[in-house]
Amino acid sequence: MPQLLVRDIESAIVKRLRSRAAAEGVSVEEAHRRVLRAALLGHQAGPPRDFIAYLRAIPQGEIVAFPRATDRPRDAGL
Repeated sequence: MPQLLVRDIESAIVKRLRSRAAAEGVSVEEAHRRVLRAALLGHQAGPPRDFIAYLRAIPQGEIVAFPRATDRPRDAGL
């Protein structure tokens, strides 16, 4: 995977990046990647959700991804 080295960054920028990384619970390098993605690709750069939050975000209700056939029983054709 390609690498990118950024030099001569103002210390105020580095401080803010470190603060953001600490708030999101990630490394400074990961925070930097997220900032770049958000700026260049428009991706949301927020902290990743944990698995429980992911499960809670799944819509619930009468969602049927694969409707069942109602013409049962049918010949299995063995």
